Formats: sequence, C-alpha cells, structure tokens
Amino acid sequence: MLTASSYSRVVGANDRVGVGFIGYGLIGKRHVADFKDQPDVRMVAVAEAHRGRLDEAAAALGGGVQAHGDFRRVLDTRDVDAVVISTPDHWHALMTMLACAAGKDVYVEKPLTLFVREGRWMIDVARRTGRVVQVGTQQRSGPHYRQARELVRSGQLGRIVSVRMASYRNIMPGYGSPPDQAAPPEMDWEMMLGPAPRRPYNPNRALYHFRWFWDYSGGQMTNLGQHSLDILHWYIDPSGPSAVTSAGGRYALEDNGETPDTQDAIFEYPGFTAVWSHREASQGRPGTSGLDFFGTRGSLAISRSGFELTPDRKVIPANTVPQFAGDHPVGGPVRVTDPSGPVYWTDPQRNSSGNTLEQFRLHVRNFLAAIRSRHPPVSDLESAHRVVTACHLANISLRTGRKIRWDPEREEILDDREAAAMLVRSYRAPWDAEFRALGVG
Repeated sequence: MLTASSYSRVVGANDRVGVGFIGYGLIGKRHVADFKDQPDVRMVAVAEAHRGRLDEAAAALGGGVQAHGDFRRVLDTRDVDAVVISTPDHWHALMTMLACAAGKDVYVEKPLTLFVREGRWMIDVARRTGRVVQVGTQQRSGPHYRQARELVRSGQLGRIVSVRMASYRNIMPGYGSPPDQAAPPEMDWEMMLGPAPRRPYNPNRALYHFRWFWDYSGGQMTNLGQHSLDILHWYIDPSGPSAVTSAGGRYALEDNGETPDTQDAIFEYPGFTAVWSHREASQGRPGTSGLDFFGTRGSLAISRSGFELTPDRKVIPANTVPQFAGDHPVGGPVRVTDPSGPVYWTDPQRNSSGNTLEQFRLHVRNFLAAIRSRHPPVSDLESAHRVVTACHLANISLRTGRKIRWDPEREEILDDREAAAMLVRSYRAPWDAEFRALGVG
C-alpha cells in the first residue's frame, strides 16, 4: 500500500493507483467505467452486498479482480490504494472513516452523511490519517461551472440577493407498497442494513429505493439538494445558513416510502436567501426545475448542460411606480424622460458546452491528481460537510415543524433541544464498536 509519504516519491506516468470499489449500483457502475478508462489506474477489488451485482461488477472490472461480499476485505487488501464508495447514504460516513483508518484515499458519493455530526467525524479521521477524500459532487469539475463561478465571483451579477433551486417530476402513483418478506438469497440484508436499525427486508428498502426511508437517506433534499447547494456554497462561500425553515410531506405517492414527495425549504444566509423545492407528483411548467442566481445586475441560470446570464435593464426607479389614471395626483412620483434608450447592467452570456459524462471523468482525474499531489481535491470534505449540513437542517425543520436557527461556526442548533438531538444518531452493533475504535465522536 502506498502511504502518504511514499506517494511523494511516486513519479512517472507508469505508476498506477490501485482502486477498489464498494457498491455497484446506479452511480457505482458509472464510476467503474470511468476509473477503468484511466491509464494510471489498476482495478483491484470490488465489494457488494448483492451477489448478482457483485458478479456483474467483477466482470466489468476485468480479470484477476478480487470480489468480496464484505467491504472490509477490500480495505484489508494491500494493493488497494484508494476506494470508491457508492453505497446507500447511511454507509457513506462510516465506510469513509474506516477506509481512511486503513490507509486508503477515498472517493465517496454524495450525500456525504446521514446526519450532521458524521461530517465532522469524517474530517477529523481524514486529517489525522492524512488521507485525500473526494466527494461525488461532480459539477465542480465541469468547465462551464468554473466559468460561471468566475462570473459570479467577479461581480457580473452584482450582489447576489437570492438563489432558487428546484427539481420537479411526476412519478405517480409511486413505487407501490410491497409487504415485508424474506430477503432474496442473493442479497446479504444484514450487510445492506449495516449500522442502520434492524428492519425486515422490503424491496423498497433495498436496491435504489432505500432513499425514500429516513433510516438510510434524507430523501431528495439530500440526494438532489446537495448538488444545487454545493454550487451555491462553491460560488458564494458562506460558512452556512443562520436559519432554515422547511415544510412538506409525502402527500401524493401511493407507496410505503417516508421521505417527502413535496418539500420547500428556505435558507437564510448573510445577505441573501436561498430556496429549495422538489415535487415528485407534479412536474409543472417545463423549465421550472434548475438552479438560478439572482443579483443586482442580472441573473444566471445553470445546469449540467450549460448556463445563461441574463442582464437586467437599467431603469429610472421613479418610472416603475404604477399609474392607473394618468399622472399621480399632485405631490406624487413624477415620471422622468429617459433619452438614453435601453441600457443594461451587464452583458448577456451563454454557454452550452456542458457534458455530464465529461464532468464525471474530470472529477476522477481531479481525485487521481490529488492522490499524487496530496493537495485537497475540488470537492473536499470540509465544504461538502457544510453543504449537506444545510440539507439536514431543512429535514430537521420539516420533521419538527419549526424554524431551525443555526450557528455555523460552533455547528450547533440554537434554543431547541429536541432539534439539537437530531444532529446525531447511534450506530447499530457490531458497527458501533467499529466506530468507537476510530476514536472520534
């Protein structure tokens, strides 16, 4: 295994990083393809709790790869220098910490954590062990996202006063309500549950659909919300919100899921507000999903395919006052003749160069470069922790029915003991012992 010190002696294009994969689902399959494409990577091992997926993953990685049902065997493998974690959300933090403790660098998918305190634990373990950790917010590696970031940070939009984020679709009637049943023989249900509470097997708690249950996920707020809030934090660099309010519920989908199919959240940051909204049961007008920054000079709409900067027109404030019967009565606002014609605060810009698969590949390259340089990757743990914390606070507000006031420096909920208790959860045995051995928390 290459340690942090031995990495500093790695030179030449022929040195390859040994990579192991934990989880082979929707995103895990994508990561296997992208890492396999890299000339400086050796595909070494894979772990997966589902036997069919494990066999498929081993075939995809190629001959000679080690395949395990227990991810700890990957961490024990000397030839594995780095691991890629693409599991259900509730496993991300503990697996990352165990991998760091085993001397592995880590590429971990978002959402980074299941509850707030996990993020600081992860940071502490990574720093203590000197490991590089890249978080799977791949948009940060998109060239057009970087270009748009410079536009925002250079003041092209003026002072940002509002950010709007949304994801809308209609998947009615939902995924059904299958009964609890015996786990299929190819599924290691105990390993799938891991540190989460013990529950009977249910198809909707397992592959892919785990994200609709609080035991394993924060729903779309953490699943998709982290992507949008990540760009907000990357562009504006706040330490965190000062308050979060959220409401919603599982109002329409006819299934056994728990997380909201409809949710709205308001984040109060110093000097601006941000809103996240998602619907699973009503798509609405086309074009209403997405991410928009609103500033005093114009607005910027951005997605994985590109961005558009729309400038605001300069106006004489007095001329914006409504009139319904000619001029205002004496003493009221008086319109001013503007001889200059249309003038705009900034110049329009459009970029349609975005490519989702390129963003995945560039994110892999950034991770591999960070492994060699020992410099932080573009999606580092500290920033990802602060972003997903905002998502968790929105869910805490939704579940308590109260506005959450937050101290981002102390990382504490203010004046609400019930809500503050939701910043942490316990791990189920035997994983609680694995966690305690890490010496954090």
